[in-house]
Amino acid sequence: MNALSPAMITTLDGAIGRADADERVHCVVITGVGRAFCAGADLKAVARGEQLTPAGYERFGFAGYVAHFIRKPTIAAVNGFALGGGTEIALASDLVVAGESATFGLPEVTRGIFAGAGGAFRLPQQLPWKIGLELLFTGDPIDAVTAQRHGLVNHVVPDGQVLDTALALAHRIAHNAPLSVQASKRLAYGTVDGRLPGEDDRWAQNNAVTEWLMSSEDAKEGPLAFAEKRAPVWHSR
Repeated sequence: MNALSPAMITTLDGAIGRADADERVHCVVITGVGRAFCAGADLKAVARGEQLTPAGYERFGFAGYVAHFIRKPTIAAVNGFALGGGTEIALASDLVVAGESATFGLPEVTRGIFAGAGGAFRLPQQLPWKIGLELLFTGDPIDAVTAQRHGLVNHVVPDGQVLDTALALAHRIAHNAPLSVQASKRLAYGTVDGRLPGEDDRWAQNNAVTEWLMSSEDAKEGPLAFAEKRAPVWHSR
């Protein structure tokens, strides 16, 4: 299900960094092999108390990607489940191509944890406000067609055509003058020295809330209940 482990995070971080630095690369496509694009963090590892983000990789956030603004356009090619961190990777991408069976959602609240990889503030920004809040509060998933209707997805295609469609879109972008495309992205996002000034405060608040919540009993109970295949018992502490 491509749940992210420390090894996967370091690999992805390195690939994104190399793609950004390589002038031969004009567009980046990120996808997942198998039944899921990405099922988010490995909750069993969380239940064991493991640190998912390796030391030295904190700067760019979950998967070495969600807070890593790169110059080149990025496309998420989403097949199957994109839940939790998988949706947050899609939210961090410039464009999204999804298969007909793709599913998006932030179910963290059902496990006593927090969509701390940008989802808590990006989902309401990228969807109609009240739709985004409902999904954030309930943890309910949405299908690809609904996601497209609300503007989260650019294209919905048959499941077997996701990567080919994303690559075709990438080639259309790469056909254009790379500096013009990069300048357009920089101005569209209002970046300064590779940062998104409008998100600086959001990330600071995000990290403070994450630290507070993850020290709670409920944040330990949720992943443990998941690992033990039982319903969680919440204590609000």
